[in-house]
This record gives sequence, C-alpha cells and structure tokens, in this order.
Amino acid sequence: MGTALLTGLLEAGLSPGQVVIQDPAPSPDIQEYVIREGVRCAPVIADLDKAPTVILVAVKPQIMDSVMPGLAKLAGPNTLTVSIAAGRTIASVERHLPAGAAIIRAMPNTPAAIGAGITVCCANAHVGAAQKAVAEQMLRAVGDVDWIEDEAQMDAVTAVSGSGPAYVFYLVEAMTEAGIAAGLDARLSARLARATVAGSGALLEASSEPAATLRRNVTSPGGTTAAALEVLMADDGLKPLMIAAVAAATERGRELAK
Repeated sequence: MGTALLTGLLEAGLSPGQVVIQDPAPSPDIQEYVIREGVRCAPVIADLDKAPTVILVAVKPQIMDSVMPGLAKLAGPNTLTVSIAAGRTIASVERHLPAGAAIIRAMPNTPAAIGAGITVCCANAHVGAAQKAVAEQMLRAVGDVDWIEDEAQMDAVTAVSGSGPAYVFYLVEAMTEAGIAAGLDARLSARLARATVAGSGALLEASSEPAATLRRNVTSPGGTTAAALEVLMADDGLKPLMIAAVAAATERGRELAK
C-alpha cells in the first residue's frame, strides 16, 4: 500500500528528491522501484536535513511499536504523521510522539494500487486545516477520500471498504463456480464473471444513479434476473449474510485494536 501511495504521488508531480523511504530489508522489487523512481532508501533514517512535512507510516501493525521510536526522532513540531497501519488507533501512535503531535489515521483499500481506491481518514485535535489539506491531496493521488470525526467508526470502515475488495473478488469466484455448475466451461465462466463485475463497477462509478436504481434497470418483471434476485433478496439471502460478514470484520478490528 505504501508503494501504491508513493507511485500515485510521484505521478501527481511529487519530486523524488522529497522522498526518503525507511526499509531495513527491501525486497528485490522495492530495490528496483527505488532505482527506477530515483527516491532515497535507507535501512534506518538516522537524520534528515530538516524535519519532514509528512511521515507516512505504512507498516504492518505488529511492528509499529518497534518502528515508531526511530521515526519520532525525525518529527518536528510541524510534522504531520499519517498512519495507514490497520487496526492501530490514534492513541497508539500518540504515545510514541511528543505531546501535541498532529496525527491522521487513514484506511485506504487495495484498488489504490490502480488509482481507484477510497481512503477514510480521522484526525486528532492537533491537525490543522492546512495539514488536513496536505493529507487529502496526498491520498487523493490514489483515489477518493472521505473523513470521519469519530474514530470508533474506523473498524466499520475497515470492514466495508478495507476488507471489501475481498468480498467482491469472492463474488467473482462464486459466480464462476455457479456458471460452471450451470454448464459453462471454466474458462468462459471465469471470463464472464470477471468482466461482469468489473464492468458493473465501472458503470456504477460512471452513473449518478444509486445502486438500487441500476439494479432495477436490469430487472425485467418475471424475467431471468428477477428469478435470481428472488433468491439473493430472500430473508436468508445476501443482505443478512453481508451484514453478518461486516459485523464479524468490525468486531475483529476492535479486538485487534486492544
């Protein structure tokens, strides 16, 4: 995700000379990326010429407590820290930084890798309007951005949009298997499922109509789509299953944040 964000920023005009990456064990892909893009990379950033405008923390949440003390030494009084570490609260970042540090917790999703993501952000009380604008400009390089005031909602955000791409990919898997069960060969069924979900997403993005209206537009009374929707929209159909799935992901997020 960090690479996706950086790629979007560089494509949006950020100078490679303004970027320093800390990675103690960069993979061959990252090493190639650093050389290709002309950004600096070091196992540990011991010092900088001046305090950074933004520190972007894009690490696995399990190692955050070991990474933050070193990064905190680089932060100045006007540095904004943006964390995309899943499940890590603003408070868990604050305890590593001086009092009054400006912190934004952000939850992007994997379509950011192609500039089609959505990121939801929550700021602490020390983030000023200018810093919020910087963060939004940075994150808009890889997709849309929205904000919440109540950080407690971030677990539900993660359950819907952070984990959501996996639900869509699983839908493609399920549609593929359903097509095979109906008599299609595996190659054609997979192609139809993949193209249908991708095309429907593009249509949804391009349309100003709500999803329910687009659904009704496809559904002729008494037709094949209506027959399928009777199953999917039954009392024990897709909606209650999705509600249960999002609730399970939300609860797991709360457990991981403890």
